[in-house]
Amino acid sequence: MKEVYIKALSYYLPEKVLTNEDLVRDFPEWSAEKVVSKVGINKRHISADDETSGDMAVSAARNLFSEWSINPSDIDFVILCTQSPDYFLPTTACIIQERLNIPTSAGALDFNLGCSGYVYGLAVAKGLIAGGIAKNVLLLTAEQYTKFIHPKDKGNRTIFGDGASASLISETGFAKIGNFSLGTDGKGMNNLIVETGGLRNRNQMPEEIMDGNDAVKYPNNLYMNGSDIFTFTLERVPPLVNDILAKNNFEKSDIDLHICHQANKYMLDFLRKKMAIDPDKFYYYLSEVGNTVSSTIPIAIYEARKENRLSGKVLIAGFGVGYSWGGTILEIV
Repeated sequence: MKEVYIKALSYYLPEKVLTNEDLVRDFPEWSAEKVVSKVGINKRHISADDETSGDMAVSAARNLFSEWSINPSDIDFVILCTQSPDYFLPTTACIIQERLNIPTSAGALDFNLGCSGYVYGLAVAKGLIAGGIAKNVLLLTAEQYTKFIHPKDKGNRTIFGDGASASLISETGFAKIGNFSLGTDGKGMNNLIVETGGLRNRNQMPEEIMDGNDAVKYPNNLYMNGSDIFTFTLERVPPLVNDILAKNNFEKSDIDLHICHQANKYMLDFLRKKMAIDPDKFYYYLSEVGNTVSSTIPIAIYEARKENRLSGKVLIAGFGVGYSWGGTILEIV
């Protein structure tokens, strides 16, 4: 099969910042120290009221073009991963094509996926290039979960931040994309969900109801059953990592760095210990940006590369809403 690489990578964060001190003013029963000790996040970026996922994706792409001297005319496919599109229709990727002056001969599509979205996007982009359909794929991730969160939902407000990433996937680059392990289990759909707004439940629901854990649930906003998501992660990610290794014919000892979806530090610490991974081979980057959903892995790859920690074989793994999970190995060249 034709070799496919990540050729360039950049990201964008909104200007507005929500610090732990800001949160404590809304939830005085907590302290800033308690928030950071619980989730490992000091601050998160919040998109402006008039800023969309499409806007953020365009900003990430422009950063990519500038930083890596990329000509938009060389791009022949645009893929956008988002669960907060600008419109139900048209496709946000089509709008982005025009805004970035990418040729009209380029294909463009959105796909709706969350924390595993970057891995799935790499799989789609690799397939397009390996199949001879495209040569240079612009893979974008952009998410605005903060616009789905109820102001009283302190749990989710501490975790999620907005952001976008842009990657150029091509036949040459700095990271060769390996074989994929992907999976889906829709029975977990209700554990991370925005129930209203789509065609299943178009109308608003009551403002507050109680969930099965005697916690307040806001059905018109983002709901996350933290305990069930935690259980899912601990059950699913270790077998995922083993399958990634098997499909790429590597042993655990061959991996130089693990970059997992940056959900929260407590979960990542638990996962690392459960899988007996050396701390020096496990990367964290969420304290200053929060959980940016589909953008956490590309942001972490970018920062690890900047810190000269991206070398050898890097295992990446995404997991979450859907339920959905996926991973691969990047061989750094």
